[in-house]
This record gives sequence, C-alpha cells and structure tokens, in this order.
Amino acid sequence: MTAMEFLPVLFMVTGIVLVAAATLFVSSLLRPSNPYPEKNAPYECGMEAAGEAAGGRFRVPFFILAILLVVFDVEAMFLFPWAVVLKEIGFVGYIEMFVFMLLLLVGFAYAWLKGALEWQE
Repeated sequence: MTAMEFLPVLFMVTGIVLVAAATLFVSSLLRPSNPYPEKNAPYECGMEAAGEAAGGRFRVPFFILAILLVVFDVEAMFLFPWAVVLKEIGFVGYIEMFVFMLLLLVGFAYAWLKGALEWQE
C-alpha cells in the first residue's frame, strides 16, 4: 500500500479534528460564564450531599469491585464470538478458551482470597 491510498483517511481525520476544535472554540465564546456557589455545589437528587459523597472521595474497595466488573464483562465479550465459531475452530479453539477461562478463574480466586469481594462498612 502506498501513502496516497491513506490520503482520504488523513483528510477525514483532519476534518474531524478541525470540526471538534471549532465546535469547542465557538461554544467557549458563546456560553455564559457566571459561576456562583450554588451552581458549583455538588447536586444529589435535590438534596445537599452527605456522607462520602460530600467529600468527593470513595473507598478503594469500590474501585476494585468496578475493575473486577470490567474484567469479567470483557470476558463475557470474548465468550460470545467464541461460542458462535466453536464448530469452525475445533478442538484447538476449545483448549485456548479453556486456558483463557482458567486464567480468569485463577485471578478471580486470588481476588476472592485477598478479600477484594468483601464489602465492609
């Protein structure tokens, strides 16, 4: 492939970047800028923020649980296409997915043994 074949892609990317930059620039010129304390205060269902939300900090187990959720969601994302093409990929694909699931199971067991799944108040 030559560089000339990628020229339309370069034009498209350049156009997208220019439109995005122009939109941000024009909106920064046109928007009203009048911050006041009530506007900058955190808003939680019409009430003043209380508890952990007032400080804007969350405990570490929340983030660990969120990361584990993302990992297992990605696992599910890989399982669906694998299940669709299982007949075509044969035994080798089955073994590869078994190794993949085994690695995830080891990671899950490690997180469980470390107590990452326990939610303590």
